[in-house]
Order: sequence, then C-alpha cells, then structure tokens
Amino acid sequence: MRFVRYSLAVLIIVAAFGVANAEDNKDTLYQVSTIGALMQGVYDGAVSFGELKQHGDFGIGTFDSLDGEMVALDGGFYGIGTDGKAYPVDETAKTPFSVVTFFEADKIVRLDKPMAYGELTQYLDTLLPTKNIFYAIKIEGTFKYVKTRSVPRQAKPYQPLLEVTKNQSVFEFRNVEGTVVGFWFPQYMEKVNVPGYHLHFITKDRNGGGHVLDCEPANVTVEIDDTRDFFMVLPSDAEFNKVNLEKDTRAELAQAEQNTNGHR
Repeated sequence: MRFVRYSLAVLIIVAAFGVANAEDNKDTLYQVSTIGALMQGVYDGAVSFGELKQHGDFGIGTFDSLDGEMVALDGGFYGIGTDGKAYPVDETAKTPFSVVTFFEADKIVRLDKPMAYGELTQYLDTLLPTKNIFYAIKIEGTFKYVKTRSVPRQAKPYQPLLEVTKNQSVFEFRNVEGTVVGFWFPQYMEKVNVPGYHLHFITKDRNGGGHVLDCEPANVTVEIDDTRDFFMVLPSDAEFNKVNLEKDTRAELAQAEQNTNGHR
C-alpha cells in the first residue's frame, strides 16, 4: 500500500510501513482511500479493521464490497446493515474507505433546544474557528428525530456509488438517545473526502444507526476535535490504479450524500 501524509505545511509521499507513522501524533485523521475512488466503485477492502483500530477510536466508513455503514465510537467499531441494525466488526474484515482519529475534544458545547438539521449545521459552522483545518465532531444525547440509511453489499462489476444509493435502505428514529459521529472537511479536500459535514449515527444501546440524512437534536452535547494532520493509505489494487481520480464527481457526491430515496 502507498501512504500519503498531509498537513497544512507539508505533503509527504512514502512507499512502506514505518517511514511515516500516524501514531507519532494522535491528533491526526487517518484515512483509507479517497471519496473520489469510492464514488466510482472502488469497493474492495484495502485495510483490515484490526489495523484501522491502531490509528483511531472514533470515525466513520464502510466495508469490503460496500457492505453497509461503519461507526467507530469509544474504541468500538460497528457496522450497520440494510436492516438498520448495528453489529460489532470483526478485526479481520476490511474497509475500502474509512476515516478515524483518537478523539480528544477541544471544544464542548451544550445544546438544549430542538433545531432542524439545517439549523444544526449552521450552528456548528459558528463553532469552527477556521475553515482551513479538519474537525472530528461528536454530538451525543437525545434526538427528536434521526433519519439514516445503509446500502446493500455489492457484487462485481461494481456500480458507482450514486447508483448504489438508489437502492439504499432508510431508517427513522424518534425520541432516541445516541451519538452522531463524523467529520468536517474543507472545500479544498473535495476529491479526497466529503467537503463539509459527513456524519453517521449510532443509538445509545449500540443496536442501530446509519449514515445521517436528517436529524433534529433535542438535548445534546456537541464536542469538536480540531485536527491539522492528515494521513492517507492508498490501495494498491488494479481497480484503484486505473480509476480516473481527476473526474469531477461533486454533483454526484452531493446527491449520494443526501439521497433520501430508499425503502424501509
């Protein structure tokens, strides 16, 4: 596998384990592959979850063959399938795309009034001191409403992500306790990760969740972890090598991220 180490000051590309080490600084986002590759159907697992756990205890992602949504919280890794149920992840399972970090809050804010999803993201914007770095975001407490999705396991030849989300399963949670887990990425990272907010949800009892399509917090605590370092593992398989990462997938990504169609 190839590794890419990025910070606001320097870009380093290396070719072997040990040359760049994400554990040297736990205030680092560790990512497997790129959102551009995932959008175009590069779904084969590249890194095991046993390895991924060495680089973070908090994060989101997916599984080999795009088999559901992943949530990592407090060191536990969970998969949400097309039934909306959460299950523990086997360390031998692999991921084609994930982002994790060791979560340590730099800002904690109590939010005790209901608000719509658009109002929530606008409020979160006011808590970010700069739009030039990365943020891990945790929102924990009681939600009036959460709408999530998961996607079914895919078979080759893989379809692009936008086509896959047309067959997604959608779930609704009302008056539920749980945690929203995710990240905010700057616009300049649009071919690497989802620009803006990319959020997943898991219930307090760790029984359900998914990729967040909509949510209305009622009484929650918002925690934000400011992060300036970014470390990326690039797959070494033929599918990744031949995919065109210069392709502009912004419109497709926006539609896939907030596609509310699906079945229950």
